[in-house]
Parts: sequence; structure tokens; C-alpha cells
Amino acid sequence: MTMKLFSPVTIRQMTLKNRIVMSPMCMYSCKDESGLVNDWHRTHYTSRAVGQVGLIIIEATAVTQQGRISVHDLGIWSDDHIAGLSELVRLSHEHGAKIGIQLAHAGRKSTDHGPIIAPSAIRFNESYKQPIEMTLEQIHDTVQAFRDGARRAAAAGFDVIEIHAAHGYLINQFLSPLTNQRTDEYGGDLEGRARFLMDVIEAVKQEWQGPLFVRVSAEEYAPGGLSVDDHVILARKMKSLGVDLIDVSTGGVVPASIHPYPGYQVPFAERIRREADIATGAVGLITSPEQAAEIIGNDRADLVFLGRELLRDPYWPRTAASKLGIKITPPEQYGRGWL
Repeated sequence: MTMKLFSPVTIRQMTLKNRIVMSPMCMYSCKDESGLVNDWHRTHYTSRAVGQVGLIIIEATAVTQQGRISVHDLGIWSDDHIAGLSELVRLSHEHGAKIGIQLAHAGRKSTDHGPIIAPSAIRFNESYKQPIEMTLEQIHDTVQAFRDGARRAAAAGFDVIEIHAAHGYLINQFLSPLTNQRTDEYGGDLEGRARFLMDVIEAVKQEWQGPLFVRVSAEEYAPGGLSVDDHVILARKMKSLGVDLIDVSTGGVVPASIHPYPGYQVPFAERIRREADIATGAVGLITSPEQAAEIIGNDRADLVFLGRELLRDPYWPRTAASKLGIKITPPEQYGRGWL
């Protein structure tokens, strides 16, 4: 059981040296609002590569300026972003890590300066702006923006693309009946509400032949919201379109009371993996080596995504290996201090 956490795994043509993933976490560090990579990003992500994380997925990266979660997010809406993103890829590869990018659009949860858009004109809460209901032209333009983002991600050399369809951002807003009240082909039943996600997947696949992940919120913690039952159905459809792994999170589409505990989201990943027959990533208060080893060892998920724990300890894989009695190879420069 313990060894499997540190065993290689191949997803499509990509082989990871272990099952430990750095979960995408916004850094809000583009101080000039350009969306361009700066020294903070170079240091932050490369440190986790040095720390022997198998796969790093960089923060939600906006496919349009209007779609930024905050004005300080990384962007991929312009070819000007490719050079900096390529540098993150080079630095990660130099230390043996694979690296992915999460393509995102915030929809009604954007705090961009101008007007914001959503499937329906429903604000998240009183502290957010009122969104404009998207026209069909805006929907098609946004699908194209995801396709353009995928082209740029490929040009930058990323190993993985993850589509952000969770946490109440734009794609999640289309999926949920709590936020999508459309009566056209992008609304109505689950098939209609999922059309935007499926269009995005197909558009991304036009530009991307590598591993493709999708992050979902498998439980919305609100009456009438989506549940894991719905996401099993969605995962089967995504698999048929060529998605390789579902990164299973929960919540965020509407204000809700959530009571987290260690591993509280793992059962959702386990069920989607079993019932949709697709690889999954488990997230959510995964902190201890023993906990991560149990999830992977018992085939509850294929990868463990760590967030805050990797903020606290960039060398968590070394910590985990030491605690579990596993020997992993350090960077040559750190060998004399790698216990």
C-alpha cells in the first residue's frame, strides 16, 4: 500500500514518477494585471518540482481577461503569455516534474473591472456584481477562447491541460440548475446544461492531444443542486469525448454551509472512479502521508491532489517518503541533507 503512492503511473503518453499532484491554487500575484508570469511564479512552482512533486498544475489561468477570478490572476488570453508559461514548463522539467495548466473562466464570480457574464443573470451574492446573461455569440466566443488557450498551452509545452468546471465558475454555472435558467439548447435538462462543457472539451481536443483532466464539484451542498449521481453520468460522457481523469472536488456554486474533515471529498472521487470507469484525482484536506498512501493503495483514486499542505511544505514528498520508510532520489545538490 505504501509503495504505490510513490510508484509511476502513465496517463495517455505521460508518465508521472509518483501519484502526488500539486493542486491548482490561485496566487493573485500578477500585480500589474497583465496576467504574465513573474518571479513569484518561477520560485513558487519550481520549488515544488525540486521537492519531488510528480505533477504540478498551475493556478486557474484565464482564457479571457473578462474571465479572470481576480485581476491579479495568470492569463492565457494572448500569445504574449506563452513565453512566461514556457519558462515554468522548462524549470519544472529540469527537476523531473510534469506540469499542467488549468484553463478557467470565472463567469459570475469574476471580479474583473468591466461587465461580467454568466449563463443566467443571477449574482453569486450581494458582494458580487450582477452578471449579464450570455448570448449565443458570447457562448461560442468563449468556447473559442478555451480552444485558443489550449493552443497556447500546447505551444508552451505543458504536459497536461485541466479544464476548470468546478467551484462555481463559468462551466459549473452552466452545469448547475441553481445557476442556469436558460431555455435554449444550453439550458433545461442535464444534457442541455452540460452542452457548454462538452463543447469546450471538443474545442480543446482540436488543439490538444495530451492528457486532459476536468475538475468538477461533485456535490453542491444545496437543495436542487447537482450531486455525485449527476457527475457519474457526466463523467461517462466526458470519458467518451477523450477526457482522461476527473479531478473531484465539491462546492462553490452557491453560498453553502460545508463542514470539511480530513478526506471528506475522497468518497466522491472513489464513486466516480468505480461507476464511470475513469481515473480520478482525490482532493480535500489530504495532509498526512498515511492518508495519501491509503487512498492510492486501496484504489480509491489514481492521484492525490494536495493544496494547502504543499503551501506549508514544498518538500512534502520527501517528508512523506521519510515517514513511510520509502527511499526517493533527491536533487543531486540536496543529497547530503536528504534524510
